[in-house]
Amino acid sequence: MTQILASGLLSKMALQAGEHDDVVQYQLVLDDQRLDLNPLIGRHIEMTYSGAIHCSHCGRRTKTSFSQGYCYPCFTSLAQCDSCMMSPEKCHFSAGTCREPSWAEQVCFNDHIVYLANSSGLKVGITRATQMPVRWLDQGAAQALPIARVKNRRLSGLIEDLLRSQVADKTNWRTLLKGPAAALDLVAERDRLLSEFAQPLAEIEQREGVGSVQLLHDADVWQFDYPVSQYPNKISSFNFDKNPQVSGRLLGLKGQYLILDGGVINLRKFSSYHISFALKD
Repeated sequence: MTQILASGLLSKMALQAGEHDDVVQYQLVLDDQRLDLNPLIGRHIEMTYSGAIHCSHCGRRTKTSFSQGYCYPCFTSLAQCDSCMMSPEKCHFSAGTCREPSWAEQVCFNDHIVYLANSSGLKVGITRATQMPVRWLDQGAAQALPIARVKNRRLSGLIEDLLRSQVADKTNWRTLLKGPAAALDLVAERDRLLSEFAQPLAEIEQREGVGSVQLLHDADVWQFDYPVSQYPNKISSFNFDKNPQVSGRLLGLKGQYLILDGGVINLRKFSSYHISFALKD
């Protein structure tokens, strides 16, 4: 018997966790519906893509999703889809060429955090201060440690660009889904990096203004536990564009991935796809 629990346009999963060892709680988000997923681990689920995609910004129907949920006109006109969002050190606001200056003033010109995380190994990343710990949960990080607070997004990008000469800035999704990450001493890694890059970090603050960069020598390490009953022996991925139906026994949830007994799927990749979610018994 198939029981449809919800249907609608897919958004990234909603995640919630505390600072120390709480199991991350997941909700599937379809339009304004939220479905708790943790209790469904061990159950046989089925997701069916209807063939419709609607832009997450303007709502128009589109044949192709750009930048995880946008139609092409929005992708080419919105500041949140500009290349500087992926490479904030290339911010061009001061050149007067920002696509949406008012949006940038609200989003980019506020406190950002540079952090170290352990998802598939040590990585450096950035996030708005208000997005901790959601950013880390989205990446499936087992540990995270803020190492600097800065006054805007461009500054965080400059520091990330500096540190990634020594530390990766990407998560290996296959390694992420093979098993729990081995624990790292993030405090020792922070101290090593801040010492090694002390001079260029001081030069950035001197150039940008006193107080623009605050190094966080005393921040605590966050730790997260993901609801996974079993990791797959072989990593294969589902893709709604190739097969509109995804089904199997739900083994776990990590980052924005559903782990099924027949493969994994990154739901964030399919934002704005219209799907139905069902239980099969």
